Amino acid sequence: MTSTDTGALKGRGELRDQPQRTVTDNTTLTPTALEPSASPGAPHRWLALAIVMTAAFMDLVDVTIVNIAIPSIQRDAGASFGQIQWITAGYALAFAAGLITGGRLGDIHGRKRLFLIGVAGFTLASALCGFAANPEMLVASRILQGGMAAMMVPQVLSIVHATFPARERGKVFGLFGAIVGLGAVSGPLLGALLTEWNLFGLEWRPIFLINLPVGIAALLLGRRYISESKAPHALRLDLAGVALVTLGLLMLLYPLTRGRELGWPLWGYASMAGSLVVFGALVVYERRKAARDGSPLIEPSLFTVKSFAAGIAVQTVFGVALGIFFLVWTLYMQVGLGWTPLHAGLTGVPFSISVSVAAGVSVQKLVPRFGRKVLQAGALLMGLGVLLYIWESDRYGLAIASWQMALPLVVMGAGMGLIVAPLTDAVLSEVPREHAGSASGLINTVQQMGNALGLGLVSVVFYGVVDDSLTASRISPTASRIGPAFVNGFQHALLWVAAVMAVIFLLMSALPKRPAQHLEAGGTEVLLPAPEEEPALVH
Repeated sequence: MTSTDTGALKGRGELRDQPQRTVTDNTTLTPTALEPSASPGAPHRWLALAIVMTAAFMDLVDVTIVNIAIPSIQRDAGASFGQIQWITAGYALAFAAGLITGGRLGDIHGRKRLFLIGVAGFTLASALCGFAANPEMLVASRILQGGMAAMMVPQVLSIVHATFPARERGKVFGLFGAIVGLGAVSGPLLGALLTEWNLFGLEWRPIFLINLPVGIAALLLGRRYISESKAPHALRLDLAGVALVTLGLLMLLYPLTRGRELGWPLWGYASMAGSLVVFGALVVYERRKAARDGSPLIEPSLFTVKSFAAGIAVQTVFGVALGIFFLVWTLYMQVGLGWTPLHAGLTGVPFSISVSVAAGVSVQKLVPRFGRKVLQAGALLMGLGVLLYIWESDRYGLAIASWQMALPLVVMGAGMGLIVAPLTDAVLSEVPREHAGSASGLINTVQQMGNALGLGLVSVVFYGVVDDSLTASRISPTASRIGPAFVNGFQHALLWVAAVMAVIFLLMSALPKRPAQHLEAGGTEVLLPAPEEEPALVH
């Protein structure tokens, strides 16, 4: 729930600089070298920073705030399990599919312009979510919201790089890290409070409506105080590549999400098989486009770099694990155990704090000394925490208390923190500099796609077990039967997560032993994603 988005937001920042490093003459370009405003520092830059950081915070909180309100949405709006999955998966899919496009559009048409368009669209979509008349409208509004976030979020650090001189960026990244940590902790709590308070009898709707005053303020202030900037030599959009990626994902995810409700029809299996054909066509097309005009959506030569190929696999599989865990965890606490949203939100606080602390320590102290062993230790720790959670859930059953969950959540959070902060740095360390932007964009995109895939798999690894448990009882699904069924489904889903962490541990052996950025004093001007992980990398 919270750390998923912490890692996701950190990765999103990398996209913001991607098009700035696009090249037409094999020369690496940096924002400070290209844009005069970056040298002396743009006027009102600190106010502009506050505006873009507020928008980033709004996006992060919006993702985490929804998870905690899902059971309330299901009860009040009458949403089916499939629709509940699409409320989260639809946002993730639209966000993932639009990230690279959003970054490229900002470089071509202006980052301020795209940022303001994204903020306006995100605010409008939030209003549509808040006033949704039925589950179908809510799902559609969430997809629109994800698409608008893909226009807004990639511009944040692009604006920072175009606005602040290099000497001030360390302080800026420190503030950004603080905002990420604050959003990770406050999102679930804010969602729980708004749902619990039931303001004006609106039930879950205020979790979306709270974005309206924030978005309007960001829009009005952003028009006045953010300086416009564009990246020269920006590549053209690969619209065919975007279409193929989106089509392939829909063909894969839609049957996974709706298959359970529809009885797993034959067309669903055909669609999933057909998605492999679409992805194959994407590979062929991107290779030809790279040879023809050098502006593919995905740079094929990146996959010849062993560490990058392994890193992409790690990001994808990690996204799947997180997509499964956070949705199932919320349903387990609120539906299975019958806890209130506030109770569930407070239970997750140790997890969020553990992620934030471990992330800071990993980048500042551990990774420079131990390299990839830190990430592997994180995978083992997270797997251990998951197994410990399964054991405690089985031991205490429906009588489990929040304090009994604290230990596995702290262990899991520590493991996740050791992974999410330094992973992108490790994956990019052997990538050629001229492709750093394209690589960083692809890393975050596949993580979001993995997250959407994990949400789709919830139908199989969780709801399938719940259905079997209720069917086997041959008793109507009363509260006395639903609780044990959800506990059983939770334990089964976590076994899948533990298995995925074992796979991730093995894949990490292909990452470089020590990221190259730690050895380059001036690398921050070229590999801009590296310092974003934590302030220590820009010292």
